[in-house]
Amino acid sequence: MGKSNSSRDWAHIYAIYGMNQWQTLVFLLCRAVFFSLFSFVFLFYFHPIFHFFQTSISAVCLFLAAVNFFYSAGPLHYEMAQRIVGSVYDWSTVKLALDVGCGRGILLKSVATQLKKTGSSGRVVGLDRSKRTTLSMLQTANIEGVGEYVTCKEGDVRSLPFQNNYFDVVLSAVFVHTVGKEYGQRTVEAATERVRVLGEMVRVLKPGGVGVDWDLLHVPEYVRRLQELKIEDIRVSESVTAFMVSSHMVSFRKPNQHIVGPGDVRLDWQC
Repeated sequence: MGKSNSSRDWAHIYAIYGMNQWQTLVFLLCRAVFFSLFSFVFLFYFHPIFHFFQTSISAVCLFLAAVNFFYSAGPLHYEMAQRIVGSVYDWSTVKLALDVGCGRGILLKSVATQLKKTGSSGRVVGLDRSKRTTLSMLQTANIEGVGEYVTCKEGDVRSLPFQNNYFDVVLSAVFVHTVGKEYGQRTVEAATERVRVLGEMVRVLKPGGVGVDWDLLHVPEYVRRLQELKIEDIRVSESVTAFMVSSHMVSFRKPNQHIVGPGDVRLDWQC
């Protein structure tokens, strides 16, 4: 029974939300097929065993990368959305939540479903840079039966179009690492843009409010920034492989009296 429900969820996710960055998946699969054919050509026409194994291993690695990418974009994203929602202990008191970089809306829908379950009168706002995406999210929310709990807004994540201390909960899923990528992932300029987004998430969060960010690669820099902002109850989850790299979920709480300074970090695994 559990397996059937899981399969139905996978099909549902892809049917409703589609595939994010499908071009990357197609590229990986095409390269994998190319290397597979190339390896057989070497074996049957030239017989160099070394080249056969070399190209075969490359093909297998590319197929595995494609499978992980496909899994990460759908089932894993959905599973992590449930974990993010579960990080907020009491949704019945939440009046306003924000999903920063809502994208296809998997996390947005999970939050709206939780609000509906608890009988809350709250709403979740999905913020994205694209007006086309925000309109698509509203349509998806209506399909999912949670349209009355969802509002979408177009805006710049580097300067969130909301006043200070506005949201009870602020969330984000595999988005912040994409900010500043025009400068290159490893540059100081890109890091500055990413931590600026994190600072904005803290700014619009109410005192006592909860923030959760699931992201790739740059979690240590997020933790350092949260420490600088004297954010409380910082927790870093165990590593989860997503899109072929390490990912973590960082949860935190904005103190009732917010004073900038160093803070503590709690790791949810044994070192």
